[in-house]
Amino acid sequence: MSSSYRSIIRHYEDCLAQHGDTHKGVDWPNADDAARRYRVMLDLVRSTGTPQTLLDFGCGASHLYQYMLDHDVQGLHYTGLDASQAFVDLSRSKYPRTSYTCLDVLTEPEGLTTYDYVVMNGVFTEKRELSFDAMYDYLRRVLTIVFARTRRGMAFNVMSKQVDWERDDLFHMPIGELTDFLAQSLSRHYIVRNDYGLYEYTVYVYKEPN
Repeated sequence: MSSSYRSIIRHYEDCLAQHGDTHKGVDWPNADDAARRYRVMLDLVRSTGTPQTLLDFGCGASHLYQYMLDHDVQGLHYTGLDASQAFVDLSRSKYPRTSYTCLDVLTEPEGLTTYDYVVMNGVFTEKRELSFDAMYDYLRRVLTIVFARTRRGMAFNVMSKQVDWERDDLFHMPIGELTDFLAQSLSRHYIVRNDYGLYEYTVYVYKEPN
């Protein structure tokens, strides 16, 4: 696939340049829907009564972290990661005491350390000019690397096929094809969330059964 996936990163940097530090700056059209996604992502976490580590993979402008602060989410030690230096610089300027890493895990997988939980919100919802097959290959490669660095579980979202119409620039992923990959290659312990009112679904993948 070479580095064609980097066109997605450039798209988000263009959104940031045009709209600034807003929901539109990370290409979410609606602020309320964006907040709903943050809640769903955090529902991945199973409480153990002890602090756990959370990696926000593709953290963008760290709006998930701001959501955690606004809603007083406890028991999670947040780290942000993004392949875009522009977003990492912005996040560091906002939260200088928080740990951030600028990393492309496909070119430097050894740079990714281990976390209890990893959330990937919006990483796989847009494919831009990539073909379906190229985007699916990108998703599988990234998930394989990330899940190997996950102690407990990870979450990610994709666009649904159950829609009135599909956009060519979005990644509409058939559920069955995706869950076949998960069960065969990563884990049989997964949950598909399609209950929060958006034209997408979120998948939780766990190391162990609940």
